[in-house]
Amino acid sequence: MTNNDYATYIAGLPKVLAGAACIFRDAEGRLLLVEPNYRDDWALPGGTIESAEGETPRQAARRESAEEIGLDVAPGRLLAVDWARGTARPPIVAYVYDGGVLDEEQLKAVRVQEDELLSWKLVDRAELGSHLPERLGLRVQAALDVLDSGAGAAELEDGLPVA
Repeated sequence: MTNNDYATYIAGLPKVLAGAACIFRDAEGRLLLVEPNYRDDWALPGGTIESAEGETPRQAARRESAEEIGLDVAPGRLLAVDWARGTARPPIVAYVYDGGVLDEEQLKAVRVQEDELLSWKLVDRAELGSHLPERLGLRVQAALDVLDSGAGAAELEDGLPVA
């Protein structure tokens, strides 16, 4: 295969988006969710991995958290990776990291990125289903199960564990 053939092959491959987010909790175990201004549901702090800059998923999770909520916290361990099929968009590979337990000082320092977010709040686990879209809710629950059990990262497809 020549270099031109290889370049043509690569250019013809399906496009896949990649995103990364962190699960931040308070001392009571509530999760920090953000309210985007561009959709109806809530989300975790996070966003798209900027591959043009060579950014890794972990770096993106940290950068997005700093941009969206003003907290520059190194992500902890990987909790879940989810292959989320798209219908009106390409598939997304979503990485979820442990953002840790935030203390009172960190919670008081949270500031939302006003051009993308309306607000933030702490939500009990039992209320996540009424705030998050179904697939994200499944992804977050799988990540929380990993946190609770101490197991390795969850491999998911559309929010569901891969057998």
